[in-house]
Amino acid sequence: MKELKGLHHVTAITSSAEKIYEFFTYVLGMRLVKKTVNQDDIQTYHLYFTDDVGAPGTDMTFFDFPGIPKGDHGTNEIFKTSFRVPNDAALEYWQKRFNRLGVKNFGIKEQFGKKSLSFVDFDDQNYQLISDENNKGVPSGTPWKKGPIPEEFAITGLGPIVVRVSYLDYFKQVLESVFGFRQVGKEGDLYNFEVGEGGNGAQVWLEHNTTLPPGRQGFGTVHHAAFRVDEKKDLEEWDKHLREYRFGTSGFVERYYFGSLYTRVSPEILFELATDGPGFMGDESYETLGEKLSLPPFFESKRAEIEKLVRHFDTVRSNKVFEKEYE
Repeated sequence: MKELKGLHHVTAITSSAEKIYEFFTYVLGMRLVKKTVNQDDIQTYHLYFTDDVGAPGTDMTFFDFPGIPKGDHGTNEIFKTSFRVPNDAALEYWQKRFNRLGVKNFGIKEQFGKKSLSFVDFDDQNYQLISDENNKGVPSGTPWKKGPIPEEFAITGLGPIVVRVSYLDYFKQVLESVFGFRQVGKEGDLYNFEVGEGGNGAQVWLEHNTTLPPGRQGFGTVHHAAFRVDEKKDLEEWDKHLREYRFGTSGFVERYYFGSLYTRVSPEILFELATDGPGFMGDESYETLGEKLSLPPFFESKRAEIEKLVRHFDTVRSNKVFEKEYE
């Protein structure tokens, strides 16, 4: 069975598809490469923000479930998503940008020898930018070339996910014995685990926290995190492996843009394994990625119904010129 390659994507819940599109496009400068629907709830948008070409390991995706309440942060949740930037100087750029745009942030800090800048969006979803200066391991992606952020400062992919748990020993055992992670650092109650080639693109930071109340899922929280494998055959082997450890799984799920396997590693935390391909350009050209409502072939017969269920909003960018914003 092949080792996991690193992070594939993180999926979170937003209160507004329109507002998260504006935030990720115009504030963070990440590219919307797919505007589709949640395949298990077709009245719900599923938006994919990535690097310039939709490379695996660069995806932050969002559901906007109708009527869902705001979530509560606490322990026993995937607490924070990281995005990689090229170096420490990029963090200085982003801190000034966030302050200018009124994005709540918490200053540049250092953990595990890496500088980072934590911030939140309009839903209090937790993120951090993490510097790739001196980073080794899984390569990052390509900045959105036509976006508003200068490439020397731009986001290039996913960094470590931060998981808070009250049951430290159990979760450490799951990461190490079941998923093949190895511990590479510890600072206080924060543990650093990595897999595959390691580095920012292949890490889970595990925080032991028994003081906060349990988190409650809703908008402003993470739904699940996914890790990379090469192909369907790998998912089948991982499915067998997980079942040997008595984890329930979804079995193989065809998502069209990639294949998936889901397992709930604790009652509150859902992990997914996902294939690197086939990717996001099978049904749209590079120039117009994310500009139309894309549906996998098995949903095309329901297009008229789905288009009535999800409200239209404009995501056309190919006719726009973004000026690079140096401050």
